[in-house]
Amino acid sequence: MNYRHAFHAGNFADVFKHALLARMLIYLMRKDAPLHFIDTHAGIGLYDLAGAEAARTGEWRGGIARLAGVPDGPARDLLAPYLRAVGGLDGQGRPALYPGSPALAQALLRPQDRMSLCEMHPDDAQLLTQNMGRDRRAKVIEADGYAALNALVPPRERRGLVLIDPPFEADDEFARMQAALLRAQRKWREGVFALWYPVKDASAGEFARRLAASGLRRILRLQLRIGDGSGQGLQACGLIVLNPPFALEAEAALILPALAQAMGAGGGGFGVDWLAGE
Repeated sequence: MNYRHAFHAGNFADVFKHALLARMLIYLMRKDAPLHFIDTHAGIGLYDLAGAEAARTGEWRGGIARLAGVPDGPARDLLAPYLRAVGGLDGQGRPALYPGSPALAQALLRPQDRMSLCEMHPDDAQLLTQNMGRDRRAKVIEADGYAALNALVPPRERRGLVLIDPPFEADDEFARMQAALLRAQRKWREGVFALWYPVKDASAGEFARRLAASGLRRILRLQLRIGDGSGQGLQACGLIVLNPPFALEAEAALILPALAQAMGAGGGGFGVDWLAGE
């Protein structure tokens, strides 16, 4: 699967991932102590949904553009910080620029917090640096995120979140994700680790089974499906969270049905379950 992100920015998978990322960061900021956000596959940070790549696929129309359909209530209240970071939408439901994970974290985090943003493609790393501006909290690292992660943990803050969100261009991506997680978790046992993945075939379920059998504890699996599998393109994805913030399970149980309703096109659904408990 080629997941060059400019073609897919603002789609249902981005909305799913970023809405949950926002909730996790907000929970971690309940304490005054600083935290560190690490993004292993940061991309360019901001995406023009009117640009050639996004226009070619139009996937944002089935993603961020559908969020106006979420009614007022608990789910919309939980989505509010994410939607504020996205900003105002035009008549087509398109923001001026869609914030990737780095820009979303930049909008949410406090002055005392830090970000380490890894991007191995030189051109994208340069654009990411430009898009993050003169933000002293953010450090852009031009390197393979899996290798860099091992050097970045544990951060001096001892609190924080790692997002592992690869492009799934390699056949062994699930294996690389698991190996990187296990290495980093051994060094930073209290860290929160969130792993995004596409659900295309049986490999996603096998990945979950391997993690459940790995000996790690407190692994929460969250999934969103927008179709019945008969259509073209990606229709389901997931987020596996190691050491999830306390409120995440309950918040996801409110957010995900609302997202499935807003973005689902027949056969939409969601899942919230534990691969491993305490």
